[in-house]
Amino acid sequence: MKNVLKPAGRLHGKVALITGGNSGIGLASAKRFVAEGAYVYITGRRQEQLDEAVASIGDNVTAIRGDISNLSDLDRIYSVIRSNHNHLDIVFANAGLGTLEPLGHITEEGFERTFNVNVKGTLFTVQKALPLLAPGASIILTGSSTGAKGTAAFSVYSATKAAIRNFARSWALDLQGTTFRVNVLSPGATTTPGLLNLLDTTGAQQQALQSFCDQSPLSRVGDPEEIAAVAVFLASDDSTYMTGSEIFVDGGQAQV
Repeated sequence: MKNVLKPAGRLHGKVALITGGNSGIGLASAKRFVAEGAYVYITGRRQEQLDEAVASIGDNVTAIRGDISNLSDLDRIYSVIRSNHNHLDIVFANAGLGTLEPLGHITEEGFERTFNVNVKGTLFTVQKALPLLAPGASIILTGSSTGAKGTAAFSVYSATKAAIRNFARSWALDLQGTTFRVNVLSPGATTTPGLLNLLDTTGAQQQALQSFCDQSPLSRVGDPEEIAAVAVFLASDDSTYMTGSEIFVDGGQAQV
């Protein structure tokens, strides 16, 4: 009987970093990246969640605890990657958070925390990765459909995602001549622990989810695995002629 060679995955031999890889879209993407042949580093702030994520992913993964809004944590994360692999092919700057605070009730604490993680954290995640990036590296930024439309009680979070959209446009120019590419992956409402926990604070989780379904031409919310499938595309050589772009994976919610 002849041995049948299994085709190499689309990310075969690549080394990836996924921030916020301990749950939701980040975890789903880490699983897909590993399945496609990559070695993946994941980060998160909670060690217990990181340990659970590693156990669910299996092989070819390393978890590094850290807060991306803390620059010394980022230095430590990249020190580990440099020691183990000395390069990165993929940086998926995915970590982010948000709070529901309508105008008139926005707090300084909520504003600073959201901008520190989503904007400052994304910026320095990418900037500190640059010395490690291999030729042709892919940088993926997690945006949101809220960055392109109005969302009640979510203006601060939405503003951070609009900033991330412009990061990709501007960085594509800054990176001209490097062979690095940078694109934004913008999900719509997705059944992640982050969204479900946030909606739970309103006491009307099911009503909110139904509202998202009603706003979508597909009449449903997304699964993290559906976002991860597009992350694989952006991480792979299938997207080598893309930079400065935004891909919406939102069931059409922000498109119609």
